[in-house]
Amino acid sequence: MSYAALAGLFLLAALLVAAVLRLVARRSVVPLAVAVTLAVLSVLTAVFDSVMIAARFFHYDPDQLLGVMIGLAPIEDFAYPLAGAILLPALWVLLASRRERTETDTTGVPR
Repeated sequence: MSYAALAGLFLLAALLVAAVLRLVARRSVVPLAVAVTLAVLSVLTAVFDSVMIAARFFHYDPDQLLGVMIGLAPIEDFAYPLAGAILLPALWVLLASRRERTETDTTGVPR
């Protein structure tokens, strides 16, 4: 299985989990939260993957890569921050909605 196929499966799983979290929370994610999360995680991935690859902590089989690199990091590595940017805000919304529900007493009036 190529790195791109593995990354695609990981992204598909993240999208499915985020969709379920959104349905359970009954609220949508703020697009700005996704964008900020993606930007931060992508920069961190580019920097730290490049450092770890340069230090030879790990390497990739070039035959299994698409060939697009950001720094020393293959583009496939950026599927994981994308999955995080999809999942983390969805989880945040779910937790916030649950907290709001527990703060509401049986009469429906927030405390």
